Amino acid sequence: MLQRKQTLWMLLALICAALTFKFAFYFGNMKVGLNGIAPLEVKALPTFGAGSVSAGSGSVLILIVTVILIIGTLINIFNFKVRKKQLWITIGLLFLSLLNILLYWWKSGVPPFESGSYSLGALLSLAIPVLLFMAARGIRKDEKLVKSTDRLR
Repeated sequence: MLQRKQTLWMLLALICAALTFKFAFYFGNMKVGLNGIAPLEVKALPTFGAGSVSAGSGSVLILIVTVILIIGTLINIFNFKVRKKQLWITIGLLFLSLLNILLYWWKSGVPPFESGSYSLGALLSLAIPVLLFMAARGIRKDEKLVKSTDRLR
């Protein structure tokens, strides 16, 4: 069992993905009526408002991708015995996290926003692919280490 730094990288990516439910990716103002302005934020967790101005906006697709990221990373942490499979899952999760950032960016550019800016959640979302890349690098180094020790036997 060589699971070392990559577990920490995947755990940090898992925490960042979970925090995207709490922190907004984009925060802005939405025009309501003739002269009214209401705050609106894009989060991983969509707010479903019935007829009124909701305090948050999100997409069900963003929610699904984020939940898949969390579950996939959690499963991948305990998949340490099969490093090749763990590496491929990590690479897949990396591309899924890039898709998640693209979905956030697309949702923050939707017309209801009068003005706004990116928030702390944007940094969390950008950290996920970086952390998954570091985990993949660690898994690859462990795989090379195992191959070199097998050659010496």
